[in-house]
Amino acid sequence: MNPVSRAGHELLAAAVTHTPPESTQQAVGYPSLFLLVVIGALVPVVPTGALVSSAAVVAFHQTAPFSLLLVFGVSAFAAFLGDVALYWLGQRGMRSRNGSRWLAAIRERAPEERLAQAQDKLADHGVMVLVLSRLVPAGRIPVMLACLMAKMPLRQFARGDVPACLAWALTYQLIGILGGSLFSEPWEGVVAAVCLTLLISSAPAVWRRLRGGRSDGQHA
Repeated sequence: MNPVSRAGHELLAAAVTHTPPESTQQAVGYPSLFLLVVIGALVPVVPTGALVSSAAVVAFHQTAPFSLLLVFGVSAFAAFLGDVALYWLGQRGMRSRNGSRWLAAIRERAPEERLAQAQDKLADHGVMVLVLSRLVPAGRIPVMLACLMAKMPLRQFARGDVPACLAWALTYQLIGILGGSLFSEPWEGVVAAVCLTLLISSAPAVWRRLRGGRSDGQHA
């Protein structure tokens, strides 16, 4: 092997076997976490809960002070901005004669049964239902649409969304801390946290299918 090739292989091996320093991880990780959580709040293509849990695992294993607090703050603030932006876009669609693609997307992600339940809970508990909607998988959008249909002002929605985002960020961060405390290697904790968050997210859908299957069997 010539010296150039040997040097290239040594650099590649070093890149694979050595993780970036904590300062580099933080410089890249926090802005990435913020951006992905905002996008995930607007468009449901990013599993934001798993992102927060994974970031908490990495922060748990870091020596820098306040790493976990920064993950919590960045996650909650990004979720809040994403929620407020989506609600504002939904309000514009409600006021428009032809609606908007954002309002249509919200309606598509809010089945009639879930919307009716959200409207009942909103009538009974007011904006505090936003806290529960953030913690229940797939519960955020039906409640948001119920708020839009009730013509709730943006300022009132934002006040209710603050504790909702704080509770959401804390819950998924605790899942990440649990995963980080069980394993010595960060990647093992990340895998455990992601699996747990995905399991929690899919549990309500599985439960509804099981209930639907049982109801069909009883009526047959």
